[in-house]
Amino acid sequence: MQTEGVDASRAVDELEELADLTGGPDGARRVAWTQEWNKAREWFRGKLEEIEGITEIETDEAGNVWATVPGDSEREVLIGGHIDSVPNGGWLDGALNVVGALEVMRALAPQERPVTLRLVEWADEEGARFGRSLFGSGAAAGALKPDDVRNLKDTDGVALPDALQEHGIDLDRVNEAGRQLQNAVAYLELHIEQGPVLERMGLPLGVVLGTFGVERHAVRFTGQQAHSGSTPMEVRRDAFIAAARSAIEFRDDAKRRDDVRATTGFVNVSPAIVTAFNGLCEMSLDQRALDPSVLASMLDAAQEATARIATEEDVSVEWNRLWRIEPIPFDEALISLAEAAVSEVAGRSHRLPSGPLHDAAEMARLMPTVMLFVKSLKGLSHTKDEDTPREDLELSVQALHRLTLKTMEWAR
Repeated sequence: MQTEGVDASRAVDELEELADLTGGPDGARRVAWTQEWNKAREWFRGKLEEIEGITEIETDEAGNVWATVPGDSEREVLIGGHIDSVPNGGWLDGALNVVGALEVMRALAPQERPVTLRLVEWADEEGARFGRSLFGSGAAAGALKPDDVRNLKDTDGVALPDALQEHGIDLDRVNEAGRQLQNAVAYLELHIEQGPVLERMGLPLGVVLGTFGVERHAVRFTGQQAHSGSTPMEVRRDAFIAAARSAIEFRDDAKRRDDVRATTGFVNVSPAIVTAFNGLCEMSLDQRALDPSVLASMLDAAQEATARIATEEDVSVEWNRLWRIEPIPFDEALISLAEAAVSEVAGRSHRLPSGPLHDAAEMARLMPTVMLFVKSLKGLSHTKDEDTPREDLELSVQALHRLTLKTMEWAR
């Protein structure tokens, strides 16, 4: 399908081309700071070099790739995302946003523009090798501090600074990438939903309100282990039972609220043998919400529940925060523009939050930002089974094109 210079079918063909280049039976292999990632980036840079009108293609101090088409103003609208994947990942996560942006650049580069348009391909959004997500965008935004990641190592014991050096990146200079943002006035990103909401609603596209805030804790219950055969049920101090009851409370509290998440991801017990009940149990709790007051209320409810259950089960409980991030709302004006763009190509739009984080979350701290979602079949992502119908992918590229046009007019 071709509309207003945008060949959305070509964009999907190029996604398939990239999947053939850096994928296989087990899924995508584009883990950042690896040779497969380099191969994907070289392929992408080659596509950029074919576009007439791009005046500069450069790699910044954090490894982010930038392509620029000047406009009547130095004010800049940014479009893009990341090309890296998780191990054995899907063919669309990340790749869609940069390949879709590539097609938008092709369409708009030959035209007159009221503002400058720039495409960015962020380095290491996933954090799959070293565990630090949003590396390139975080460095540019100033949220990533070199000393906080200096001691990170991969599973083979390779240190992050050494891996970066192999790719020409000096960890102590990554924040200099922030110079790329000095004229930026808006950031747009297209992504697969990675969840089931749009598919369940029968809609191809949606507009993202923002990214969830996260409260992530380890919760430790301490009781008294004893023999499973000799200890009567009514006198047991079973730490696992306290944890299990708490996990159900966390789930039920989230189900009573509107569009939030609560997940128990790991449970570790001790002594973890058949002939004893457990004196120690540590579990994780990951809570997410778009409204900061709701997120705070969820945490309060969870802590009150564990205190009550600990008393009832005659155990103690301790909380240890692992990580937190505030909810990051997107810009209302750009949300409205995105809704108009989606409605024009798909007939109907739907607003929804993003549970996963994206590079857009880092940009939203600095400038008006919005994201478009396209539905994910069965809500699957970070797996080789990730997929979206071709016709919906084409609609998403058309919507990104229209949103970019609207945003450039808004930004002039």
